[in-house]
Amino acid sequence: MWCKNTEDVLKAANTTQGGMKKWEEENVKMVLDLVVKVRGKLSRIVRKILVALITTDVHAKDMIVEMREKNTEKIKDFMWEQQLRYYWDTEDDDCIIRHANAKLYYCYEYMGCTGRLVITPLTDKCWLTITGAIHLKLGASPAGPAGTGKTESSKDLAKAMGTFCIVFNCSDQIDYIMIGKLFAGLAQCGCWCCLDEFNRILIEVLSVVAQQLLVLRTGMKQNMERINFEGRNIALKSHCVIVTMNKTL
Repeated sequence: MWCKNTEDVLKAANTTQGGMKKWEEENVKMVLDLVVKVRGKLSRIVRKILVALITTDVHAKDMIVEMREKNTEKIKDFMWEQQLRYYWDTEDDDCIIRHANAKLYYCYEYMGCTGRLVITPLTDKCWLTITGAIHLKLGASPAGPAGTGKTESSKDLAKAMGTFCIVFNCSDQIDYIMIGKLFAGLAQCGCWCCLDEFNRILIEVLSVVAQQLLVLRTGMKQNMERINFEGRNIALKSHCVIVTMNKTL
């Protein structure tokens, strides 16, 4: 609804003459209404839901403020294009997500009542890169110092897209057979995988892992429903492999 209402404001003739300012005030009021609710006596699960809603609504409100300050007045402006936008597609009868030039489908994975990360400008950049990579049938590789939120940002994007994300902690004990089994499972169920501390895997294992990823990507690029992977004929669904690495001296 936030996406639909924002686009209605951008399509209107009075966007820069006060339309965006009015929509900003409505967003602020929605956040304040939720804050008032969360102060009251609530059950544990409802409180969790409201906290997650406030987290996402505060970011949505901040984006409206920024768009007003930068005089965004068209749907095709990059300021709006770079937002994670949800639409109901009547042709496909499904929820689709647009992010810059990427078009992805919402996956409806049940995750229970979970919290959300506070969305910072760096999170936005990370998400934009990952969705762009998925659109090109590629994986992503956030790199940076330990504890900066590489894995958590990837997991939170999966949550925003209704996709299950498996976090796999790598070590020098990992061999290509273990990784092959993991990739075969991912390909068949279509979920995401975050290979944490990827740089710990031995270089001779990485060369085989690269070949396995190439087979999967080639299959996805050709829109194949089944592929031969590690000597087995398996189903292939759209999935994503994200590797996170710490900078080593």
